[in-house]
Amino acid sequence: SVATPLERSLGRIAGVSEMTSSSSLGSTRIILQFDFDRDINGAARDVQAAINAAQSLLPSGMPSRPTYRKANPSDAPIMILTLTSDTYSQGELYDFASTQLAPTISQIDGVGDVDVGGSSLPAVRVGLNPQALFNQGVSLDDVRTAISNANVRKPQGALEDGTHRWQIQTNDELKTAAEYQPLIIHYNNGGAVRLGDVATVTDSVQDVRNAGMTNAKPAILLMIRKLPEANIIQTVDSIRAKLPELQETIPAAIDLQIAQDRSPTIRASLEEVEQTLIISVALVILVVFLFLRSGRATIIP
Repeated sequence: SVATPLERSLGRIAGVSEMTSSSSLGSTRIILQFDFDRDINGAARDVQAAINAAQSLLPSGMPSRPTYRKANPSDAPIMILTLTSDTYSQGELYDFASTQLAPTISQIDGVGDVDVGGSSLPAVRVGLNPQALFNQGVSLDDVRTAISNANVRKPQGALEDGTHRWQIQTNDELKTAAEYQPLIIHYNNGGAVRLGDVATVTDSVQDVRNAGMTNAKPAILLMIRKLPEANIIQTVDSIRAKLPELQETIPAAIDLQIAQDRSPTIRASLEEVEQTLIISVALVILVVFLFLRSGRATIIP
């Protein structure tokens, strides 16, 4: 009842070369592809007009009006790689992908940038228990101050040889939940109150709402985009040639796979163009031969 009126209205727009539609409970998605010579801004105005024309045919109980957005297929990733592991956490995989794999892939000829998604950098989450804080006489400021002081980098000393002086600095930052749990945040009646006594401390990631999946398993995504002037097929071939080398650099417990590759459809289109060109040339030769009735005259320009 939603897709059909929109499809009929949008299908009348000039310059539409392809229309695909998919519907699920509570949503409908329609994708329009236009001819290359179609002005995108004019097409956008026509799309809005078509939506307005179909509005009276849509269900009255819809929570919102249909909307549209413009998208350039050339801006989409040309390839998406996935990282999965049964032993490494999502945060560890994300850290490895963003610090090791993404910079290496970015150096491949034709690659513009590599976005890493599906998770975020490792982080420690502290869930405070209000009742435990009250029982121990601990304030939120006590917790904040203790955690801040535990992660301050400051000089620990110096080395001197008479003419030179080197400052010594150590990294005392806490990185895991196990390191945070015994952190003393307060003293109550002479006894130390530790973070683990008033909070649940867990290893997590900075953004728990950012998640990727592949084959029903949590995954890190590497979305590879090409340079504007780069050839998509040559760039994809260069990436594929680099994959065996990348496989050798990652731990055995991490699985690197290709989740999406845009080049097959483009290769198929090029093959179709080549076949059409060959057929056209053959037809021209045949017509000339039938007209001249001479194979020699047909071959010699």
